[in-house]
Amino acid sequence: MLKQQEHKKLERLMLFSEVAKQLSFTKAADFLNISRGHLSHQIKVLEQELGTVLLVRSTRSVKLTQAGQNVLASMAEIKQVLLTLNRKTREDITQISGQIKITAPQQFAQCYLFDICQQFKNRYPNIEFAIDISYTNFDLHRSDFDLAFRATNQPPQNMVAKKLFDYQHICCAAPSYINQYGAPTSVAELSEHQCLSWNSRTLWWLDDREVDVNGWLATNDNRQLVAHALQGQGIIKQPDYTIANEIDAGTLIKVLPECKTEQRSIYLLHPQLLSQSKRLHVFSQFVQTYFDN
Repeated sequence: MLKQQEHKKLERLMLFSEVAKQLSFTKAADFLNISRGHLSHQIKVLEQELGTVLLVRSTRSVKLTQAGQNVLASMAEIKQVLLTLNRKTREDITQISGQIKITAPQQFAQCYLFDICQQFKNRYPNIEFAIDISYTNFDLHRSDFDLAFRATNQPPQNMVAKKLFDYQHICCAAPSYINQYGAPTSVAELSEHQCLSWNSRTLWWLDDREVDVNGWLATNDNRQLVAHALQGQGIIKQPDYTIANEIDAGTLIKVLPECKTEQRSIYLLHPQLLSQSKRLHVFSQFVQTYFDN
């Protein structure tokens, strides 16, 4: 509430400075595209807040009191600060330019990275992105990538590693699959179900051990795994952040919710020397703010 009052007070001060400049409520109201009555009321409220008279009004003219002159001088300083800030911001935007080359896991890129890059591009129009979507752990010291997003519990020690968030895998299936085949009540019962797996892996890490699973589909396209699960064609095991919307909507339902699965973190990685690049430094801060909010 206090912050809102401060914002309103600043707005009234800006209105007052225009009246003081024009020495006319009518001219100031026309310039600001607001009604004269509203403008007059806002100045009266401002005078009540400051506890002093700022303007001497007559039928034909408006004059500044000494207090009004002091406030107007202060507002000129504030406007100069705002102009300087605006100019510096524009300069910063034009200085941040060039291409940022990124490597990231497919699921993270689809859920977050493309949105992050679009928002950053909106703020800094001179930026371009080249994004590799893969699960290859490129050596950033030897490759030409600037940054990497990586799912791991042990980020490389020769990199600057900034944790963005934690996640874990969950097993889930569509209500239609559960209605037709039932939900497994133990890890052992997974062998009796269609488990759709990533690539050719037939082992799922569950309850601190590898468990054999079977299924009619194995692919490295996680979007297809989720799509077929939504169609009721099997059980999948996916990072929770990639299917949070489906879980919330009830189109996918957790199975074996008490089962212990992998827990990992997403990190932003870059070599130490990249701290000298302004665009990469600003982008790194932007990413952290994105997930902090």
